[in-house]
Amino acid sequence: MAVSVIALAAVGCGESSTSAGKDESSKSADGSYSGKGIGLAYDIGGKGDQSFNDAAYAGFEQAEKEFKMGGTDVEPQDGESDADKVQRLEQLAKSGYDPVIGVGYIYATAIKEVAAKYPDTTFGIIDDETVQAKNVADMVFSEEQASYLAGVAAAKASKAKHVGFIGGVDIPLIHKFGAGFEQGVKSVDPSIKIESQYLTETPQEGGFSSPDKGKEAASGQIEKGADVIYHAAGLSGQGVISEAAANKVWAIGVDSDQYSQDALKGYKDYILGSALKNVGGAVYNLAKSVYEGKPLTGVQRGDLKSGGVGFADSNPKYKAMTDVVAAVDAAKQDIIDGKVTVKTS
Repeated sequence: MAVSVIALAAVGCGESSTSAGKDESSKSADGSYSGKGIGLAYDIGGKGDQSFNDAAYAGFEQAEKEFKMGGTDVEPQDGESDADKVQRLEQLAKSGYDPVIGVGYIYATAIKEVAAKYPDTTFGIIDDETVQAKNVADMVFSEEQASYLAGVAAAKASKAKHVGFIGGVDIPLIHKFGAGFEQGVKSVDPSIKIESQYLTETPQEGGFSSPDKGKEAASGQIEKGADVIYHAAGLSGQGVISEAAANKVWAIGVDSDQYSQDALKGYKDYILGSALKNVGGAVYNLAKSVYEGKPLTGVQRGDLKSGGVGFADSNPKYKAMTDVVAAVDAAKQDIIDGKVTVKTS
């Protein structure tokens, strides 16, 4: 494993943040798995974002613990190109990791190229369904459904009848979060005012990796009167949450249960809840399928009905707001039953 990590660094395709397992390949009970474990390549922001990437790592940890698969997780580099991503994924596949997973739509081009070169390796990509190769699992989610629940919670909890949404980057994926949130808010009260803002036009500008940008955006929305702010901004969301707490207004987290994240414990009293996306479950399920010799491929979609998305209710203050809880629960059931269809744009 140490040799593999050195090789990854030597070719300039990212830094390995964690390695687990042994030098030799892992073996399943029936001998059907002989790979070196999971090769996990992070999105912008890397591990420690308390959100998207950390959710993927949780699935990595669960699979490693349960199956003793081993594996390695690799950080992105600032300003890297698609060629850098190709190099990173190719080195993982060449080293024997299986599955190899790209965390984020930014890996689509690289996954498509590398998967074609290594047809006996299973690849996974999170938040993109355009690759669709025979040995690729396109793991996507109905983010708009979870965001709808966040909108209902925000509308019910807001005393000012004024809420906000902060997206990391102005792209279709993040538009799904914003659209679902707005629809959820309006389902409670069409007169509620909604502030909406995207931090940057492109990921390279730091929309998903700049807490200072999130903090500044949240400050502006609070100044305008918003008393509940929902973010879909990755690491930048830490700035949103800290600013909300500083001003004693509610924040709603994303992807992971941000109330339960150690790095955010100083702000948790002001984290109303989080719109969940079970990225960890997707990583775990793909690893499990490969380990058992029945690799998942094609589009794998997580929605409310399957438990792929949801709304975290860890904060006792949220649980005590019975009218908010009841409204969110009712909205969830309406979506599952098909009574409500949530827009994606």
